[in-house]
Amino acid sequence: MTFLPSLATFLTFSLAIFLLAITPGPDMTLWISRSLRDGRTIGMMALLGTQLGITVHTLLVAFGISALIVASPAAFFVLKTGGAAYLLWLAVQAVRHGSNFVLKAGGKQEASLTHAFINGLWVNLLNPKVIIFFMTFLPQFVSASDPHVTGKLIFLGLWSIVLAFPLGVAIVLGADLVSVWLQANRKVLRAIDYVFASVFSIFAVKIFLTQAK
Repeated sequence: MTFLPSLATFLTFSLAIFLLAITPGPDMTLWISRSLRDGRTIGMMALLGTQLGITVHTLLVAFGISALIVASPAAFFVLKTGGAAYLLWLAVQAVRHGSNFVLKAGGKQEASLTHAFINGLWVNLLNPKVIIFFMTFLPQFVSASDPHVTGKLIFLGLWSIVLAFPLGVAIVLGADLVSVWLQANRKVLRAIDYVFASVFSIFAVKIFLTQAK
């Protein structure tokens, strides 16, 4: 199949993705935060949202749109400012509604699932570091002269999701299990809210300071 890379490239890419998947970032922080706060179902929705964000970034790189965003100072500034602002908003939410959040039944449950999914989606879509990473990382495994470069970029991007997704599920389930103990130790849970708020704030600053070139 024309979109498949060579075996050596495939194995090297898979190893790189695994190492990257175990490296903490805003998306992993969000999975753990939502799982501890609201349970594994909400955590899973946040996870799915981040994976959709990765899918979008894969397509943007494959079709050259990411390059246009990075090449435009105005567009890049708007993107990184929006991303930083969104992470700061998540930090505020962690402090204001963290361990005090109570999931209601009925319509509130549905709204919370949607909200968690959107949280995950925006965390990755508004992260210029993800755009830059995909622009510099994926092309390393595909030759620019390859007539099937677009198909291979899409395949590698989607494979990165398939490979990293089980790890994300394990993280969500692990955080959910720990949350049972944390619910009985509210002071510890509240302290974790502030830890997550601090982490989101640090990521926000790093994103805002990101340079396109």
